[in-house]
Amino acid sequence: MSSMPSRSAIAVPSLRHTLAFRLTAAYSAAGLLLVLLATASLYVVLRTELDKSTELFLADKLHVLGTMLRDRPDDEDGLREEIELESAARRYQQFYIRLVDEHGQPILTTPGMADQLDIAELVSRTQGRPDHSITMTGTRGRPFRVTSALLSVGTPPTRRDTVQIAIDVSQEQELLARYRRWFWVILLASSVLFPLAGYRIARHGIRPVEEIAATARRITSTNLRERIGAAGYPSELASLAGTFNQMLERLEESFERISRFSADIAHDLRTPVNNIRGEAEVALARARTVDEYRDVLESSLEEAVRLSELIGDLLFLARAESPLTELHRENVNIGELLTTVRDYYEASATDAAISLVVNGAEPLNAELDRALMLRAVSNLVSNAIVHTPPGGVVTLMASSDDVEMRIQVSDTGNGIPAEALPRVFDRFFRVDPSRSKNSGGTGLGLAIVQSIMTLHNGSAEITSEIGRGTRVTLHMPALATR
Repeated sequence: MSSMPSRSAIAVPSLRHTLAFRLTAAYSAAGLLLVLLATASLYVVLRTELDKSTELFLADKLHVLGTMLRDRPDDEDGLREEIELESAARRYQQFYIRLVDEHGQPILTTPGMADQLDIAELVSRTQGRPDHSITMTGTRGRPFRVTSALLSVGTPPTRRDTVQIAIDVSQEQELLARYRRWFWVILLASSVLFPLAGYRIARHGIRPVEEIAATARRITSTNLRERIGAAGYPSELASLAGTFNQMLERLEESFERISRFSADIAHDLRTPVNNIRGEAEVALARARTVDEYRDVLESSLEEAVRLSELIGDLLFLARAESPLTELHRENVNIGELLTTVRDYYEASATDAAISLVVNGAEPLNAELDRALMLRAVSNLVSNAIVHTPPGGVVTLMASSDDVEMRIQVSDTGNGIPAEALPRVFDRFFRVDPSRSKNSGGTGLGLAIVQSIMTLHNGSAEITSEIGRGTRVTLHMPALATR
């Protein structure tokens, strides 16, 4: 049987899946691309400027020779100085000039030109390409930029001579070669330095994320008080830390509520069960009369009914909070619904010497779950009757506008203390626990009402004043009405 992988082996991702690796790869790729584009652009600019400088030099020489042949065709000394002597005085970027007459016979030639260049190749490659320079390799392997042009002699022109110019561009080629070598050195150094720098930056950048993860790992169901100190975090991570802390606060509050809820359930379930058990043990302790057994059974039945109602309420709340719960909406006449509730509780209200009235019974329809809304209003009326002294009034009414529809149940009862109002919709909360238990209450009535309103995308609101009564208002969106 194959062994299961350890939890730590599953939790630890491979290096290539880590955020630090991905950020490092992104930083390195972006940096290398930037260096590549920058150096390549500079290389292209340098080469273009060198070619432009060479072209300008050739054009300048052609212009000087053309001017001399046109304006001073008999100035042989000037031509000789320009063609034969000037190049000899240059140490770098040597150039050579050859002046040829119409019959192809050389008139003047820079000394050493035949040693550096194949004249026949020069003539063949420049023939028919006036004023256009080309690159050719000399006899000694040195690169040259060459061009030729037809120049008019005298004014008016008496003939047209050919000028062939070649300039040594080996210095330029060596400069470009050095640049290319440095280019590869820089690229190689960048490929080493950028990942190192990128990794340092990535590790520093994700440190807050690691701190958040470390905090999350320390959180358990028994340790929800951990919080992330977001001081010094970037704004994006500070916002994430704040959201995480808010989530922890909600979780802590939920766990505390669940703990209280579980304790309340255990207490409220244990009480009727213990009552039934105690009564049964007392009844079986000795022989009883039929009437005594009947009393025990009646008491046990009351506790069983209470237990059944409590379990039913808990099951209802569980179903109401399920995301799969669906409402069975139908067109309901709100006035008829309130009248139905009044008729059902009228006998109980009469026995308690309480008036139960419905106001505002004008036609008002709404798309809602009739059974659930009937239960919500019934819970409110039942509570109102229990907490209203004899001679009081319980009033049911409904109203609507363009924003929402409202159902109100108000009474002239004892009222609820202000400090208890925020908790009246909590499960098992009782303002007066002893009285609620004596009257059979489970402390789930208002919690059920709130759950029903949540299912209808609405809410329940309560206001109360000691000695003057309580009002509960059910709010629902007006979109639910017709």
